[in-house]
Amino acid sequence: MDNDVLRQAPLFSGLDDEAAESLGSSMSSSQLRRGDVLFHEGDSGDRLYVVTDGKVKLGRTSADGRENLLAILGPGQMFGELSLFDPGPRSATATAVTDCDLQSLSHDDLNTWLTNHSNVARALLHQLAARLRRTNDVVADLVFSDVPGRVAKALIDLSTRFGRKADDGIHVHHDLTQEELAQLVGASRETVNKALADFAMRGWLRLEPRSVVILDPERLARRAR
Repeated sequence: MDNDVLRQAPLFSGLDDEAAESLGSSMSSSQLRRGDVLFHEGDSGDRLYVVTDGKVKLGRTSADGRENLLAILGPGQMFGELSLFDPGPRSATATAVTDCDLQSLSHDDLNTWLTNHSNVARALLHQLAARLRRTNDVVADLVFSDVPGRVAKALIDLSTRFGRKADDGIHVHHDLTQEELAQLVGASRETVNKALADFAMRGWLRLEPRSVVILDPERLARRAR
């Protein structure tokens, strides 16, 4: 287990080393290969998950088969906590974008920690509040922002979490297909590809397979507003 990565999860926020080690020892390890589905939308769920390596996507499918990506999660981020507070079917499908390692905690064990460690309860509430804020931002973007603006904002967000600075720019290995990137911003693949090609022509970024190199982050950030 990568304790340094695990400690980045909101669940561990505010815990001292002894308590964090104890909580970590209550968790179970699992591995997924790229494309593996951890759980489907509508499945019953009783575990919270923390990504310790790799990337996981959360998505939903409409009645007519269209897909929408809700989030891309990487090391230190967690998911599956909603069913703790609102028992019921999973609200999204979790799929491995890359090979990945996960740590999970059953809701029974987590309830014990919530009872005895107020810091854990506060951390979970903070996580839920942040998720609600993000949902509000996504809704506002769909209403008020055009597709190029949403693409620029998504790339800035991905660069913040997965980017690596180098002499020639910020390398963002998002590991998403063109279709997945389109699903993430709620647009067609053709429209997203047009926006990316325009950004590349302007010299703001360079396109690479399942990644981009951001050459002018300031202009891309201004386009995202």
